[in-house]
Amino acid sequence: MVARGFVRYAWGTLAYTVGVILWGAFVRATGSGAGCANNWPLCNGEVIPRPERIETLIEFTHRATSGIAFLLVVGMAIWAFRRFARGHRVRWASGLAVVFMIAEALIGAGLVLFELVADNASIARAYWMAGHLLNTFFLLATLTLTAWWSTHDRPLAVRQSGGWAVGLGVALFGMVLTSTSGAVTALGDTLYRLGETEPSATAELLIGLRSIHPILAIGASVVVLVIVMAAAQARSSALAQRLSRWIAGGLIGQLGLGALNVALSAPVWMQLAHLLVADLVWIGLIVFAATALATTAPTAATDGTDDIRASEPPPDAASPEAAPRS
Repeated sequence: MVARGFVRYAWGTLAYTVGVILWGAFVRATGSGAGCANNWPLCNGEVIPRPERIETLIEFTHRATSGIAFLLVVGMAIWAFRRFARGHRVRWASGLAVVFMIAEALIGAGLVLFELVADNASIARAYWMAGHLLNTFFLLATLTLTAWWSTHDRPLAVRQSGGWAVGLGVALFGMVLTSTSGAVTALGDTLYRLGETEPSATAELLIGLRSIHPILAIGASVVVLVIVMAAAQARSSALAQRLSRWIAGGLIGQLGLGALNVALSAPVWMQLAHLLVADLVWIGLIVFAATALATTAPTAATDGTDDIRASEPPPDAASPEAAPRS
């Protein structure tokens, strides 16, 4: 029995989290990360500050929306543990989503407390940004699986899938590697644009990564396309075919946005569009992997009630309960 309320809640939480991620990128791209000084969780020493600068308003808005996202993810996990049977994959995915959401908050706090924001051009900030993107992708993956498995309750057959499981793992790794390098490249774009003094050696190094990221993006896109198309063909599934076409379109669009981003010298709105498409392609790839590696037979019930019903013998054909109702 499908918990339609939970399904809507899970997909809504995923969509809201994507919005929060985009706003976080806006904070970084506009140099507003120091809008609350080096205070966390307080903002300029206050719970609700009186923003005298636009940077404070931008940063405080991000913190407030992130707090709401945290509550939504925790609420989703509580609902999942109450709604689905013990050992169900939705429980597992929603629990991991809480873990990655906590890690997301701690990384954000670290960026503020260690002052790795605004025009900070240290190499440490580049490492933190890469880790931030990696954790964000894990968070999106667990949120996506929570929503997807709540309606597509088929067990995974990773061992039986053989080479396809390895291939899809390579595709996922390629997406992570490309997006991580993109996060560092975006940091270089931000530092170059915000630099009011001569850029540091680290900033110059980050800007130099602009030539590496496009190469990684093109190579990874080709690898992902080949693996996804081959897997979709092997599965002979209409859903897998549709997802593969969606991923292909997203990758091609992402390459176009990347080229336009470079041509326009990385304006803020283009950086956000580039990140949005990357998130959507990642979500699509997670759904595709879950679909391609799933068995053809659904599992048993999704909650304790259905478990009880599944264990009950069918009513006798001669009993009044089994008789058709007029």
